[in-house]
Amino acid sequence: MYSGFSGRQRVGNVTTVESPNTAYINMEPHWLLIEALLQGTYGIRKGHRKYLPQEPRELDEAYDNRLLRSTLAPYYVRLERMLAGMLTRKPVRLEDVSDVVTEQLFDVDLQGNDLNVWTYETARKCIRYGHIGVLVDAPKAGENGRPYWTQYTPRDILGWRSEIANGSQQLTMVRLMEKITVPDGLYGEKQVEQVRVLTPGAFEIHQKDDKGEFRLVDEGRTSLSEIPFSVAYSNRVGVLESRPPLADIAELNLKAYQVQSDLDNQLHISAVPMLAIFGFPQSAEEISAGPGEAMALPETARAEYIEPSGNSYSAQFQRLEQIAQQINELGLAAVLGQKLSAETAEAKRIDRSQGDSTMMVIAQQMQDLIDNCLTFHAQYMQQSQVGSSFINRDFLATRLEPQEIQALLQLYTAGTITQETLLNQLSAGEVLGDEFDVEEEVEATQTGGLIEMDKPEPEVETEATMPEEDPEVTDELD
Repeated sequence: MYSGFSGRQRVGNVTTVESPNTAYINMEPHWLLIEALLQGTYGIRKGHRKYLPQEPRELDEAYDNRLLRSTLAPYYVRLERMLAGMLTRKPVRLEDVSDVVTEQLFDVDLQGNDLNVWTYETARKCIRYGHIGVLVDAPKAGENGRPYWTQYTPRDILGWRSEIANGSQQLTMVRLMEKITVPDGLYGEKQVEQVRVLTPGAFEIHQKDDKGEFRLVDEGRTSLSEIPFSVAYSNRVGVLESRPPLADIAELNLKAYQVQSDLDNQLHISAVPMLAIFGFPQSAEEISAGPGEAMALPETARAEYIEPSGNSYSAQFQRLEQIAQQINELGLAAVLGQKLSAETAEAKRIDRSQGDSTMMVIAQQMQDLIDNCLTFHAQYMQQSQVGSSFINRDFLATRLEPQEIQALLQLYTAGTITQETLLNQLSAGEVLGDEFDVEEEVEATQTGGLIEMDKPEPEVETEATMPEEDPEVTDELD
């Protein structure tokens, strides 16, 4: 999918089809730093003075060397992966989805990704940008193929219009930037930008020509009366507008990079003690010092090594630790809604509710997104059975320890808790598999215990099956 728009164009007061709207332009600054952090040290270095300021009297050569020595700690990337992994720690559960649609979800995007992998990547982008859009597309009528789901980051969503209809906000138009690969010559290929314009029941494709202009190359009707485009938010501001929920952590990650650069530069300059000679005549010849060398000094001269005390290093190290602590606290608050520092019980309760709501909102948004996509998918396939999905809410692992399992078994054996309570606790403690159904297990044991497989009946030897006696053997016995 195309990511990163270049060359905004406006002709007078008329906005061209490839031009982003005002909301896009307002959100773009939030994305730039995060996209640079995702590329690691290389991405930050490309920003040069934008992310690593040059000191007023620092020479260009010295700055370039300092830039090459500066490295980025991947705080943001690790946190983004962690949060998305928590959402998809357990597989997406589907209920009442038709067999036809379920089978196609093993390759939901026609890129070889099943629903669980696709959900993880979609959740990452939702957390990264603040929202994510998904188009459920299908081949034209008469062409072979089936529906598939395509992600569009806010980078790809150039503009939109919406209105209130049937008590809810509905899209009436959306413009999507895409990049497709087309043949180039006999063996080569090239990428071409195009803008897909969707309206209820219709579409247009505007493709960029060799002159850099976008021209209408295709249009038509769709089999659905509404735009099959759904959006999930992690930090909503408005319709298709958001702010990345980890923007503050991204800024702290950049600050850690800058402080680390200053510290590394100081260590580089002062790591080797400097030889200082006092009372040596200025008119004397140059001297050198090194392993296996000796110096002859006048009686009034002396030489000694000078090195920093290290107090400034301690301050830099403490600052790095403070930034890392802030990042950990913000990340933990996003997951658990609590801070590492000491607070009152009421403050912790408020923080906990806020944090829970952040992750819960993302989980609910992703679940609604999948449900909407299932609806569009079923409509394309003319399936009346739509079904629904469920996204994991147990963000942290709660596996029971062996001693806890033993305690539960003792309570059950003593008759203190029921079998259903025991199984529920074991299931919540991730002792039993995700597919384990407590109700079915309880019902099975109440109606006769474990279900035994039918044993084959022993063969009864009849005259027809009895082996014939060997006459020769009979005579010998006689």
